[in-house]
Order: sequence, then structure tokens, then C-alpha cells
Amino acid sequence: MKIKTIILLGAAIGFAGCSQSSTETVKETATDTEVVKVEKVIKSGFKKEALATILAGHPDDMKARYQYRHPQETLAFFGIEPGSTIAEALPGGGWYTKTLLPYLGNDGTLIGVDYSLRMWPEFGGFATEEFVEKKKTWPATWTEGAMEWRGGSSADIKAFAFENRDTSLDGTVDAVLFIRALHNLARFEDEGQYLTKALADTHALLKPGGIVGVVQHRGPESNTNEWADGNNGYLKQSAVIAFMDKAGFDLVDKSEINANPNDKPSNEDVVWRLPPTLGTSKDNPELKAKLEAVGESDRMTLKFVKR
Repeated sequence: MKIKTIILLGAAIGFAGCSQSSTETVKETATDTEVVKVEKVIKSGFKKEALATILAGHPDDMKARYQYRHPQETLAFFGIEPGSTIAEALPGGGWYTKTLLPYLGNDGTLIGVDYSLRMWPEFGGFATEEFVEKKKTWPATWTEGAMEWRGGSSADIKAFAFENRDTSLDGTVDAVLFIRALHNLARFEDEGQYLTKALADTHALLKPGGIVGVVQHRGPESNTNEWADGNNGYLKQSAVIAFMDKAGFDLVDKSEINANPNDKPSNEDVVWRLPPTLGTSKDNPELKAKLEAVGESDRMTLKFVKR
């Protein structure tokens, strides 16, 4: 099995506290930025102290990632409120879910959304027939496992896969979060329009004016488009903005809270060379130390609104 396939297995499986409002949308291309008026108002009832308490209670291995992932600032930026209905794409082992569920509280709902069943075989390698067969029961097994992450709340938990959404939820979701979840959808877009269909599901789920929050490994605009197609884990920020715009979402804000200027990938690099995967240096202590010093990937943080 090639090293990239091995690295991809690990990758595939696996609010600063004031209210804010906006009546402007930023539309950006690779070459310019244009501000246009929209009719929607985005408000936040973010609870800084409540979230800080939840984050402080997490185990040390999770806290070690805060310096790169900035969960407090990221959820503040997206305006996530207790009592909201939030969909989380590719929640995996629950790194964000374990924070969201207790924070959303008794009146909140968290919906885990997996890749479509059609897409998993595209990975090859680890995605055997047995693996894909087990994915058919993922909504039930993930929901059951997530129950223990509610932290004493009674937040509702649901789950489904893209292309098989629960249509009874259409128009009820306040925000959909894509936290490091877009690159594989983009990677296999030509094979099955997986990104297009996932964003169509997202658009249907959201309330009018609902939010899409994106945190994604960001590749340099100067690198080739072929390198930044998702296969290496990175996407260009201009490309993300463009395909979100095409799918019916306007960019309303962007932040550098998850940026890492030390991550300067070349056209030969994969994102999984960096922590926490360190997939290219497990047998090379010198290289491992060098990559640990870089830290986790440079990441764009973008907020879109459904139009």
C-alpha cells in the first residue's frame, strides 16, 4: 500500500464572546474582493463562559490541540449558540462533537453527517467491502456512541450520510460545520460529484440565512491547481470560496484564527506529514522533530450564509 493511502486512512477515519450582526456579504475571487449587501442579519447568542468551562474539562490530549485548532475562537466566529441545531460533517471520533453536545445543551440538536456510501469505495486500500458494509450502520452506531459525549445534557443526536439525508430536517438547521472535511469531497468530485451533492444537501438542510462554517487545510495560491485538488489534503482558499458561491452560499466573514504561517507546503507535500498524523516521519526522528516544530496545518476559517 502506498504511503499516501496509509496516511489517508488516518485522516479519513479518525465564539470570543460578544454578540455580532452583519448585513454585508464578502464575495471573493482569486484576484479581488467585493462587498455586496444582503437582506439577512446574522446574530450570535454565543456563551463564552459556558464554552470555556466545557473546554477546560477536556482531557490533556485534547487540550494539546487547542493551540492549533482554537475551538473557543472558532465557534465564536461561527456564532454557534446553545439550543441550536447544528450539523457536523465527518465528525469521526468526535473531537468537536465532544464540545458541541454539552454546549448545545438540553434544547440543542447535533446531527453527524458522514460521507455518502457511494464515496467510500473511491478511497481504495482500507475501504474494503467489509469496511463499506459497516458504513451502512454508521448512523446508528455513531449516534449511540455519541450519547456519552453529552456531558450531562440531553441534547438530541441524529446522524445520516450525504445523499441520504433525513428530509424531515430540511430548513431546520442553524449551521453546518465542515471542519477539515472538504478535501476528500473535492478530491473525488470528478468521480461522483460528491462535493456538489454534499453542498446541495447542506443547502436544503439550512434555514434561510443559515450558516456554513468551514475550517480547511489551506494550500498556497501559488501551488498548482492539480496539487490542491484535495488529494494532498489541501485546498486553495479561492477555490473553496468559488465552489461555495456556485452552491448558493455567500461569504460573510473570514478569519486567520487557525492560520499557521510555518506551514509552507510545496507541490510535493501532503498535509498528513504534519501533526497529529506525522505519516512520513515515523521512522525518521530528525524529520519528525522538524515537522512537530511546524505544528498542525495552515487553515482557512470561512463563514458563509445560505442565500
